[in-house]
Amino acid sequence: MSLSPQFLDELRSRITLSGVIGRSVKLMKAGREFKACCPFHNEKSPSFYVNDDKGFYHCFGCSAHGDAIRFLTEAKGLPFMDAVKELAQAAGIEVPASDPRSAQRQEIQATLYDVTAGAARWFEEQLSGIEGAEARTYVKKRGLDDKLVRAFGIGFAPDSRGKLKMALATHGHDKLIETGLLIQVDDKEPYDRFRGRLIIPIRDQRGRVIAFGGRIIGDGEPKYLNSPETPLFDKGRTLFNIDRAAPASRKSGRAIVVEGYMDVIALAKAGIDEAVAPLGTALTEQQMEKLWRLVDAPILCFDGDKAGQKAAVRAGERALPVLTVGKTLRFAMLPPGKDPDDIVGEGGSAAIEPFLAAPSPLVRVLYNSRLSEIDRSNPEDRAGLRHRLDDLAKSCTDKILQEEYRRSFTSLFFEDFGWKGRDRTVVGDAISRTRRDIKTYQSIARSALYGCFRFPQTLLRSLEDICKIDFDDDVLKIWREKIVDSVSARPFLRDDGVIAILEADMISPPQKFDITRDLRFSLNVSPEVGTARLTRIIRFLVENEALSKALDELNHRVINDTGMGNYVALEKMRADVRAKIKVIRDQEYESGATDAEADKEELGGAAGQSAASATA
Repeated sequence: MSLSPQFLDELRSRITLSGVIGRSVKLMKAGREFKACCPFHNEKSPSFYVNDDKGFYHCFGCSAHGDAIRFLTEAKGLPFMDAVKELAQAAGIEVPASDPRSAQRQEIQATLYDVTAGAARWFEEQLSGIEGAEARTYVKKRGLDDKLVRAFGIGFAPDSRGKLKMALATHGHDKLIETGLLIQVDDKEPYDRFRGRLIIPIRDQRGRVIAFGGRIIGDGEPKYLNSPETPLFDKGRTLFNIDRAAPASRKSGRAIVVEGYMDVIALAKAGIDEAVAPLGTALTEQQMEKLWRLVDAPILCFDGDKAGQKAAVRAGERALPVLTVGKTLRFAMLPPGKDPDDIVGEGGSAAIEPFLAAPSPLVRVLYNSRLSEIDRSNPEDRAGLRHRLDDLAKSCTDKILQEEYRRSFTSLFFEDFGWKGRDRTVVGDAISRTRRDIKTYQSIARSALYGCFRFPQTLLRSLEDICKIDFDDDVLKIWREKIVDSVSARPFLRDDGVIAILEADMISPPQKFDITRDLRFSLNVSPEVGTARLTRIIRFLVENEALSKALDELNHRVINDTGMGNYVALEKMRADVRAKIKVIRDQEYESGATDAEADKEELGGAAGQSAASATA
């Protein structure tokens, strides 16, 4: 339905922007404006301003800007028409109806909202009454405090066939039946749908009660009972807690989908308010669309049992045909037999955040689900797997996404069954061996620093390099900083001076060294030879550190790209690492003529530089 510019201008003029925003954001007066911490991004000092005269808000931190309608669609996630209707209701004006039938439907719905709101209040009253004692005990057992009970509007339905019907009799039986609160079979007297259950209201994105969910308190089936579909309630398009989760998700940058009401409430108890749940059905395409209006990649955190994993896979399959570039799903995989309520109950938000922080991508979840269905040793099964993966990719309606999913499925298949799968162990062992070699780095680095105590002049020749060495010991880092500062300030400082400075700053060097561990090369030489040897060792340490980082980067590329080019590059890197390590190891101990010649070369170079300086 289209609305005229004149109507929208009239609507904006009838409402006060600070009043609309002030319902959910704490505003502070700032001259003729209001200021607050921005609801669209996390900040500690206010940069969000509201101007009633001009009718717009603006954040100088994230550039969020708009009017009242824009605020409701962006901050609360309301569809445009819902935002307009909410503002119109507050302003006391009617939204133009597109046709008489539409106007009639709106009028009927308006009266039905009164019915559901009245029922919600009555259920809340029963929870605090005499008959609600068992329900209150259950609520406390679940660890829900009064604040949380009020936030979700939790109530209680007495075990009676007619108490709700009597309490809301003024609305008429027809409306109670139409909202699903009463059940009528044939021409018999209607009776209460919810009996002997904890009641949890289901709200739309505007916070209006549209239906109810009831959980059995003792033994009995069904464990959960929802309202039927009504003019207000379409369960395939509704998400439980969407009214609270929408603004929370825009602040946190994530939306979490769990299986049930109690999972949502448990996460809220742990301070995670951006969680929603479908209502007794698999996650639908319409519900995904609602989630994608909030974030690009909602996280599905279903139970860790087979049913929960099956539901996750089913949601992934339903997502493929409606995916668009930039929109996807991610999956937080919980341990077997655990649900979010269990995890949070055991350790609060700290227990579940690691799962939420490292969700699996959609492509991996779908691939693993198909892989689990085959006998890996059977070539016919492997061929069938490739066909099924190809069919999954074809279900993407976006042709580019279809091609990328096909490419990703193929890559994952060859990780398991191609050259990469075959050689993964070999490559992994090679990388492990290389890393074991690189670990000699720290022992040599420690020894080099101790050598600088003996020959401080080394620092003047290798100041930049010694600062690049990554010591794994915080004390050694402090020693390094102190002697660098000291020698830079006093170029002719001797070893006893270095020790005195360290001791004066209460950073005493070890009184005893393990010669076989801490001094990996001989220092029983002249200052000139010792300085030359230390300079050479420090240079090798810097080269080795760069090599280690390069190995990490290449290893990551090989894991994520099955191309032969990366594999060949890894093999070359391994060879280079081994060659460098061999050179470094040759420096660990005095080795006769080889070291002597290298020392002479270093000394010759230094002498030449000194002579050149003297001549200049």
